Amino acid sequence: MIHFYEHSGIYTLETEQVLGIPLKQAWDFFSSPENLQKITPPHMGFQITSKVDKKAYAGQIITYKVGVLLGVKSNWVTEITQVKNKEFFIDEQRFGPYKMWHHEHWFDELPDGKTLMKDKISYKIPFGVLGHLAQTLFIKKQLKTIFEYRYQTLEKLFNNV
Repeated sequence: MIHFYEHSGIYTLETEQVLGIPLKQAWDFFSSPENLQKITPPHMGFQITSKVDKKAYAGQIITYKVGVLLGVKSNWVTEITQVKNKEFFIDEQRFGPYKMWHHEHWFDELPDGKTLMKDKISYKIPFGVLGHLAQTLFIKKQLKTIFEYRYQTLEKLFNNV
């Protein structure tokens, strides 16, 4: 389930997925930055360029190279700004293709031992009217493709689909 909406020139994408694993296992997977490559479409050429030998912690800086357009890679610098163990963490783009990128990762333990994972991304595109046109023509579609890939990959990894 992927929802988009716009408010005050900011776009928001929200997703949620039930994972057939306990909260601790979900947390361990998602709070390890190196696992992001496993759930990113291969065509994006995602590559972490910084050392990431620890789980996510507030103040952690992670650098990447990622394909933003066909054949065009961008440097991306993220800071993990907040972490509450086994509940949520937030990353924010410090440098990269967006004017603003704020990504909330939420985890809830369900009564049946599964985990509800929610993502909320608020982002702003540079270049004013041209940025809004790019959102309409391809950015929204690209983000939808990324999160659909992620959903299917997590289904295979954790829900035996």
